Amino acid sequence: MNRIAGRTFIAMLLVFALLGGTVFFLSEYFAKGEEWVLFSGSPHVYGGTKLSTGMILDRDGALLLDLSGDKTYAPDASLRKAMLHWTGDRQGNVYTPILSEYTPDMVGYDAFNGVYSYANEPGRMTLTLSSKAQKAALEAMGERVGTVAVYNYRTGELLCAVTTPNFDPDNVPDIAGDTSGSYEGVYLNRFTQSVYIPGSIFKIATLAAALETRRDMEDMRFTCDGVYEIGSGDVTCEKIHGKQDLKSAFSNSCNCAFAQIVELVGRDKLQQYVEQFAVTESVSFDGITTAQGNFDVSNAYGESLAWAGIGQYTDQINPCSFMGFMGAIANGGKGVSPYVVSTVQVGSHRTYRAKAADNRRVMSGATAQILTEYLRNNVEVKYGAENFPGLTVCAKTGTGEVGGGRKPNAMFAGFVEDEAYPYAFIVAVEDGGYGSSVCIPIISKVLKVLCQ
Repeated sequence: MNRIAGRTFIAMLLVFALLGGTVFFLSEYFAKGEEWVLFSGSPHVYGGTKLSTGMILDRDGALLLDLSGDKTYAPDASLRKAMLHWTGDRQGNVYTPILSEYTPDMVGYDAFNGVYSYANEPGRMTLTLSSKAQKAALEAMGERVGTVAVYNYRTGELLCAVTTPNFDPDNVPDIAGDTSGSYEGVYLNRFTQSVYIPGSIFKIATLAAALETRRDMEDMRFTCDGVYEIGSGDVTCEKIHGKQDLKSAFSNSCNCAFAQIVELVGRDKLQQYVEQFAVTESVSFDGITTAQGNFDVSNAYGESLAWAGIGQYTDQINPCSFMGFMGAIANGGKGVSPYVVSTVQVGSHRTYRAKAADNRRVMSGATAQILTEYLRNNVEVKYGAENFPGLTVCAKTGTGEVGGGRKPNAMFAGFVEDEAYPYAFIVAVEDGGYGSSVCIPIISKVLKVLCQ
C-alpha cells in the first residue's frame, strides 16, 4: 500500500506540474502571443524588417501604398510626395507609426486563429486623408518649407496634413549629397514632430484667457502709441493704432494693447488658462505622439511676460496641437482629438474602426462664441472674405520672429464656421514672412478642394 500511495503521490505531482505548466503557457500565450508572432522580422508578417502585407488607401479608396513585395506606391508622383510622411519610403528613413500601431489588425491576428486572412486577401487600412486635398496643399506650398493641415473639428478626421520638403519615394534624390539645403529635415513630419514660435496666432490663447478671467474685458479700451513701457523694457508695435476696443485691438494684432491685456490677466492666470486650453500639450493618436510645445512664464516679468502673451519669449507650439485648439473654439469650447486611420479590414472582416473622438471642454461656450466673432471680424476687415468665397472663415495670422537674421515664420490658424464644412486648419511656413500674404493663398486652395 505504501508503494501504491507513493506512486499515486508522484503521479499527482506530475499531473499538477503538467496543469501548472499548461496554465503558465496559456497565460503567457494570451499575454505575449501577439508579441511572439509579430516581432520585427517575423516571416509570418515581414519581409526583412518591413511589413510585407496589406494596402493603405485614402478616404475615397484610392491606393496610396501596396506593402507586398518591394512596395507599390500611388501611380501619381505628386500624390506619392504629398503622402510621403504618412506612407513612408522603402528605406525606412521616414517613420510611419501607423503601420507599427495597426500591424496586428493589418495581418489579421488573434490568439485563437494566429495570423489569418479572409479569402487570402491582404489587410486594407483606410485613412481619413483626402488625396485631392493633399495634392492641392503640396502644389500650394510650392518650394516653401513647413506644413498645412485641416481636420474636422466635430469628428476628429484629419483631412489634410502635408509636410514640405518631401520627395518621391519612387524617385529618391541624392539627399545625403545635397548641398543646397533643399532637403534639410526632409524625414521629419513637421505637422506632428515640429514646434514653431507662434507669433501673433498665440494672441488667440491670450485673448481667451482674458475673456475667461475678466467679465468686463470687452468693455476695456486700449491706447497704442507705438511703444508701451512695461517693467524695465518696451513692447513695440509696427503702427500707432491709437484708441481701440478689444475687437479692434485683436484685428489690428496690436502688441501694445496685448501687453496691457497680459497685465490685466496676470502671470499665474495666463499660465493656468494656456494649460487648460491644451495649447502646448502633445497629442496622441494612432501610434503618434506629437511634439510638446512650451509656455512657461514662471520666471517672466514685465516686458518678457508681455512678449510671452504676444507669442514670442520662449513660446513654442506644435501645429497639430494648435489646430486642435482652433477646433475647440469652433466646437463651442470642446476639444476633439484628431485621428488619421479610419478603418482596417482583412477580407470581409473589419478588424479596426476609429472610435468616437473625445469631447473635452477647454473653455466656456460664451468665450468660444466671442472668439469666433472676433476671428470672423479679422477675416472681414483685415484679410478679405473674398479669399474664401462661399465660406465663413474665422482666423488669425502670425509672424513668428526666430532671430539670427532669418525671416520670420509665417503662421495662419483658423476654422470654417459653416455647418457643412466643420474644418479647422493651420499653416506654418518657415522663413515665410507675413502670414496674410503667404499663408492665406495656400489654405484658400486647400479649402476650395475640400469644400466643393
